Amino acid sequence: PEEEVARNFICFGEPDAVAVICDATCMERNLNLVLQILEVGLPTVVFLNLMDEAKRKEIEIDSALLSSRLGVPVVETVARKKKTLHAAKTALAEPNRSDSHSPAAKIEYHPAIERALLPLQDILERRDLGRLDPRWLGLRLLDREQAPISEINAYLGKNLLEDAALLEALEKAERILSEEAIDREALPDLIATAVSESAARIAKNVAIYHRPPYSGADRRIDRIMTGKWTAYPIMLLFLCGILFLTVTASNLPSAWLSAAFSYLLDCASRLLMQLSAPPWLHSLLIDGILGVTAWVISVMLPPMAIFFPLFSLLEDAGFLPRIAYNLDAPFQRCKACGKQALTMCMGLGCNAAGVVGCRIIDSPRERLLAILTNSLMPCNGRFPALIALITMFFIGVQGGVYEGLLTALLLTATILLSILLTLMLTRLLSSTLLRGTPSAFTLELPPFRPPQLGQILWRSLLDRTLSVLGRAAAVAAPAGLIIWIMANVTVGDLSLLGHAAAFLDPFAHLMGMDGIILIAFILGFPANEIVIPLIVMGYLSQSSLSELPSLIETKELLLANGWSITTAISVLLFMLLHWPCSTTLLTVKKETRSTRWTLIAAMLPTLLGITICMLFNLIVYFFSFLQ
Repeated sequence: PEEEVARNFICFGEPDAVAVICDATCMERNLNLVLQILEVGLPTVVFLNLMDEAKRKEIEIDSALLSSRLGVPVVETVARKKKTLHAAKTALAEPNRSDSHSPAAKIEYHPAIERALLPLQDILERRDLGRLDPRWLGLRLLDREQAPISEINAYLGKNLLEDAALLEALEKAERILSEEAIDREALPDLIATAVSESAARIAKNVAIYHRPPYSGADRRIDRIMTGKWTAYPIMLLFLCGILFLTVTASNLPSAWLSAAFSYLLDCASRLLMQLSAPPWLHSLLIDGILGVTAWVISVMLPPMAIFFPLFSLLEDAGFLPRIAYNLDAPFQRCKACGKQALTMCMGLGCNAAGVVGCRIIDSPRERLLAILTNSLMPCNGRFPALIALITMFFIGVQGGVYEGLLTALLLTATILLSILLTLMLTRLLSSTLLRGTPSAFTLELPPFRPPQLGQILWRSLLDRTLSVLGRAAAVAAPAGLIIWIMANVTVGDLSLLGHAAAFLDPFAHLMGMDGIILIAFILGFPANEIVIPLIVMGYLSQSSLSELPSLIETKELLLANGWSITTAISVLLFMLLHWPCSTTLLTVKKETRSTRWTLIAAMLPTLLGITICMLFNLIVYFFSFLQ
């Protein structure tokens, strides 16, 4: 969709100029886009970026020769160095660009296509086309299935296909193609071939390689990163490393934030008392709305502030495209697009961000597959609960680097389970609700580059961490209100929370849990961070969220309320597999524009989680019965 918007603006938005950024290390391939934009007939400036990388690879580029062949300004740039951008700004601001730099480059098509274009150009040159180039428009009419005909008509304010003379010329052009055995299916391939061949012709002798164009070091690293036996272990090693750093480094900042919010809540409490606020209003604001919001931020912010920069570090260094390359084959076997691997990785940080990232998938069917299965990946909001459960019941609560490493390894195993379930559900959907053939796509493996730490920290903080945190805080406030009402409004001797837990208890036992746990998951719909605190609140029969001083006391409370290893595994499985949070579902609704698919996105992981928990509980019961 973003590509269509960009194309429509370039073609019909009457821009002053178009800046085309090319990679100097693989210039010929990038010239394809340059030639297609020049064909539209717009003032164009070509930026040869990554010139520092080209110099490092000993690639000598004659930008003056390239400029003369293209007929437009060509500017050498290194985007990370601002001083190289002055020439680029000057070229864009140069007056009368279209007069002083009329494009000399022309795509040479198959002779039959050139002959077919002549009658169309002859008619179109006598029509008012605004800024549209007659040759470009004639080619679009020949390839109507690939062309934005409705956008062209909207720009011109008339339906071109109602022009009798133009229709006659179009029929003549199609006859010429038919005589050469060029049908509608072959035409796009011939056009693409002509663009590539023209780019190769223009690029000849422009770039001189003083040594092989591909770095030997990069090739050696790629043999390991994408090797048959080494690719997947290395991916898991990177994942485990990121999780280890996230687990061990987020505890202290989380404690600081919790203490800071506790102080602020105390100040707000004293202020309300001074204002003589009624007790119910005081409790509603402090224990409910503000308390829950503060809890979500203090638990969610530190892991995100660590995870997102580490994730961006891999992306900027060039590792993330290798991960997508490695996962392309499994997704192709599931009849899905390999780009889903990237959106799945994004879901580790935030499922809502992962759903938005699905826009990179061109096919609507495959995009929907990626959206529906994205919530199977545990997001950053589920990490605190997963880490707490793993630590209490499988590692031990002593703390230390060794325990942190074991926690990271088990957390990596749970994420591996999520990946396998994602592949299985994707295969099931592609064979039932969303049948189809997987599409092909071009995946670029960029060179390994030193990451730009400053930009990574800034981009991760603003674009990812704070935006996700803002959405979470926005839904945490009303969630705090609902939780307060459920815990403080009583019917008979029980609160609404107690009644709901009692009602859900029989069903929850089938899943290896109890009613308190299940109602905690339901009330944690706005933010997964509050599920464990809700369980503690329910067991202690308190009217507000509370945190026990240590994981030891939390474990003792859980064991006193009937928890066992079976219960812990059931809760861990359901934490991985249940409905997406409210922010993710709102994003699904926005992306799909469909209530039906939004409901399916909520139901699929939930039904999968319920089924797996019941099967696990049944297996445990069966083996205990045999003993």
